[in-house]
Amino acid sequence: MKCMTLLAGQIWALLSATCACGALPDDASAVAWTRGGDVVYSGTPYTFLGQSDWPVTFDVKPQAGAALELLWGSKGDTRAAVAVVGGHSFPISAGGDYNGFRWIRVPLSDTIKGDRYDILLKPGEGKAAFIAEVRLTQPGGDPKRPDLKQPSYHAKSAPGKKALWGYSWEAFPEMRKSWDTPVPASAAASGNARREAAFRLAEGNARQASEAFYRSRRYSDGWLAHADPATGLIPRNLSESRDYWNGRDSAADNYPFMVLTAAMTDRALLDGRLLDMLRTETRLTCRVGRLPDDYSFSKKGWRREKVDLDAIIFDGAEYVKDGLLPITEWLGSSPWSERALGIIDDIWKNAEVETPFGKIPTLNFEVNGDLLQASSRLFWFTGDRKYLDWAIRLGDYYLCGTNHPTRDMKSLSLGDHSCEVINGLSELYVACAYAAPEKRELYRKPLHEMYDRILEVGRNGHGLIYLEVDTRTGKHSEALTDNWGYNYDGFYTAWLLDGTAAYRDAVRQALGNLKEHYTGKGGMCQSSSADGYADSIEGAITLFNREPVLSATEWADSEIKTMWAKQHPDGVIEGWHGDGNFARTSLMYALWKTQGVTVQPWRADVRFGAVREGDALCLSLIADQPWQGKIVFDKQRHKLNMHLPLDYPRINQFPEWFTPLAGSRYEICDAGSGQKAAWSGQDLIAGVPLSLSPGKEIRWTLRQTEK
Repeated sequence: MKCMTLLAGQIWALLSATCACGALPDDASAVAWTRGGDVVYSGTPYTFLGQSDWPVTFDVKPQAGAALELLWGSKGDTRAAVAVVGGHSFPISAGGDYNGFRWIRVPLSDTIKGDRYDILLKPGEGKAAFIAEVRLTQPGGDPKRPDLKQPSYHAKSAPGKKALWGYSWEAFPEMRKSWDTPVPASAAASGNARREAAFRLAEGNARQASEAFYRSRRYSDGWLAHADPATGLIPRNLSESRDYWNGRDSAADNYPFMVLTAAMTDRALLDGRLLDMLRTETRLTCRVGRLPDDYSFSKKGWRREKVDLDAIIFDGAEYVKDGLLPITEWLGSSPWSERALGIIDDIWKNAEVETPFGKIPTLNFEVNGDLLQASSRLFWFTGDRKYLDWAIRLGDYYLCGTNHPTRDMKSLSLGDHSCEVINGLSELYVACAYAAPEKRELYRKPLHEMYDRILEVGRNGHGLIYLEVDTRTGKHSEALTDNWGYNYDGFYTAWLLDGTAAYRDAVRQALGNLKEHYTGKGGMCQSSSADGYADSIEGAITLFNREPVLSATEWADSEIKTMWAKQHPDGVIEGWHGDGNFARTSLMYALWKTQGVTVQPWRADVRFGAVREGDALCLSLIADQPWQGKIVFDKQRHKLNMHLPLDYPRINQFPEWFTPLAGSRYEICDAGSGQKAAWSGQDLIAGVPLSLSPGKEIRWTLRQTEK
């Protein structure tokens, strides 16, 4: 019988009854328990965390030496969960070569305080756990307890019910009043019913944005607390991979969204510790030219003894596409954009795969999608034709040869790690439309052939996209992909260029069906991971930015709460590199609710939100303590930072909402005092000075007066 492992910041041994560390279960030490659920396996009722969290309260005073014992299910596989106990998070991975249930033990922290144990069992990274019984053990046991056959003892439990706001395991209960309590309607009534409704909506948006910014900042703080003391770099994850930093995960999915969080909430952190991390990883991880390889903290050197060029190219392409490009789109030219250019240059410098169209760096489908996106965008960013020429090699390879995604590939994955080519070819199509029109004409037919076939066999009746499809036979997986929006970014881009109505209609159909058919299923059918919710919500935000389907916005408001509920009090979400995507999507959500407005300096008690009402932008601003700073309006980043000719939908971009034009004139009217002031668009982008008094809501209307 194999021993099982628990990963909870450090590695704990969870050993079966035949192992030397003690028998399981420890019946004599059991002081509280609960069992059951609404489904049965091997004759045992259980709760499946893939469908619901399991909240449990044990009415027992915490003491040293306590442990949870879980009757853990397996179907010959490994299952994962996170136990949140008294504000402490314990990621669990257990299971193995058995079918049915076996006991595992989770030692609890001796620092848990209070009068009881508040516990939340949630899905972890991997297959969701199913659990038949939860016990609490303490040294000495409870001599007065009843027989263990009693269904529960000293326990309050609600298996099969979703966790709700207001439970004691809410990660930040001290913030809920601020986020949930509207400013009284009489505080600054406008006298105009329609305008008053707009301000009320803006004030609600301010509280939602405040929560999104706060959670993103706490995520950054939580992960930075786990940085390697010697290098300052964050580990790949907080379990079995905590000894190393790598390009495709630490660098691509986690670190960049700390950078972007700091760009919006803490410029000192951005320019200090996070910039230092960039310089450190560049100094320590470059192995083939400027291409990054895994850096081991314990070895103080490479994790892999030998150079694996294909793996290193994978790492670099992911780092650029998923991480450095979003930073560049927000900041423009910076040390992060310099790192992106260096990596892409050296990937193509090391292109060794011969094709009829020239050498390409790899045959990996995902990586080539990354390179299509990165090379196409960096062509516009730099104006250097070499990036477009490199992207064209890949476009020729997939659209003009024998590797067409729907004609030549037996099985097409449309999920994460595979949808990049579907979107990347549309980014190349944009570049060619403006800079190489003869290539656009060459690509038009095979590109449309690909999109048409996916629409024909790759989506369900609601317009959502299957995870896997055989495009020749039409057979498909039952599972949907939470990357449906990433795929539709490509379709919508083709519609923008060619006016193919079916592509726009497909996007609107998917958006229109989210609320009715997928509420509570933000991650679609792959998993209940926060990462699945993040990708799906991001897809919706990016697309309803272009196609404002009201029901889709209501769906996003609902699903992001489920994603946020997965965060732990220390700020960490699930303890792996996908946590960065939680922050990425939270920031996108916040910018939607503020219409792109940010404040400097940011502070958790400063709440600001906006909504469009006719030709005006209505803003609500309030702080709990005196605040003085600037209200900063967004700009056309696609044009001013990236030099793109068209603001087409892109993976991991932050959509633009209200963007003043630098050369235009605008008027801000204070709805409370009636005072008006004229500002240039450039003034708004640089930031409008403002002081806030505690508890006093400021309401502004902003409209353009001169173009």
